[in-house]
Amino acid sequence: MVFLRNQKIRGFIFQLLSVIAVVAFLFYIGTNTMDNIEQRGITTGFSFLDSTAGFSIDESPIAFQETDTHFRVFIVGLLNTIIVSIVGIIFATLLGLIIGVLRLSKNYLVSKLASIYIDIFRNIPLLLQILFWYNVVLKAMPSSKDSFSFFNGSFFINNRGFIMPDFSFNSTSWSILGGMLLAIVTTIIINRWANQRQEQTGETFFVLPIGLALIILMPVLGYFIGGANLQLKYATLGAFNFTGGKVISPEFLALTFALVIYTATFIAEAVRSGIEAVQTGQKEASASLGLTPYQSLKLVVLPQAVRIAIPPIINQYLNLVKNSSLAAAIGYPDIVTIFSGTSLNQVGQAIEIISITMAVYLVVSLLVSALLNYINHKMKIKER
Repeated sequence: MVFLRNQKIRGFIFQLLSVIAVVAFLFYIGTNTMDNIEQRGITTGFSFLDSTAGFSIDESPIAFQETDTHFRVFIVGLLNTIIVSIVGIIFATLLGLIIGVLRLSKNYLVSKLASIYIDIFRNIPLLLQILFWYNVVLKAMPSSKDSFSFFNGSFFINNRGFIMPDFSFNSTSWSILGGMLLAIVTTIIINRWANQRQEQTGETFFVLPIGLALIILMPVLGYFIGGANLQLKYATLGAFNFTGGKVISPEFLALTFALVIYTATFIAEAVRSGIEAVQTGQKEASASLGLTPYQSLKLVVLPQAVRIAIPPIINQYLNLVKNSSLAAAIGYPDIVTIFSGTSLNQVGQAIEIISITMAVYLVVSLLVSALLNYINHKMKIKER
């Protein structure tokens, strides 16, 4: 057995035995599960996806009827999960960045308020926050007849949700959307040019004012190019409820509020720790160059702090996506509520449905992680 003294051979043998043990364990679990399923006469397979759902979904981004299949139920739940995750990530990032910067403010009151916000909402379980926003805040809103109205009766909020004007896509709306996309693309191109120019010459170019101007002016220009005929459908109060308009349900609002406020506390701490990790000499050097505190924060501190804060922020994005499954507590029709809940209760094929749901969260999390890791790689300091 002299060959066992070779470290490479010994390591290979141990790895091979480990793989065999894992495969044998999984094979035993799989065969044992299938035997139990056959003995109990439980139906297996994915044919249930083509069967009729037989129930309605109140909040669906696509058309859905009771006669649609369970596969369409899965699509609706997946889209609702993606929508609430994207909205939550955007607003949690903005709020977390603001709170993280305010946390380091030299103003005692501002810094203390930011600290209190973090300490309170970070230490209250997310499920309780979702129930608070849903049952205590939104459900306590007045009825439709006594709704709070804003902007000359164009927007309303009551215990049935937030109601805003809806619009149908026509040449004007498509022109506005095209103008917005063109403004964003142009701003990105200008920002890249400004970064290259700064690396080559050291001269700064303020992209923010130009970007804001483009984002405001281009959609306005698209409005007139498209015929200035934006067809808005305003909500009108009927006998019991509003008709027309776009209704954002209280379930979506409560879930989004809770996810944003809870996740923003962790993002704020990541931003704060990133800013504090920047060496004091960097800040002193920027001050010696005559930069204002705002310029120092924007041009020197934040670019370095973001590179440090991105890895923990990625974890919070992944947590937000997975925490959206708590929507089942208030009945928001995400993939857990209507697919792993209602559809599972109807067809009874728990293994297939739970496996599909787990695979969805795994794939979405891996995609988010891959995208953000790519951004993190691009933002690394390139040594010369």
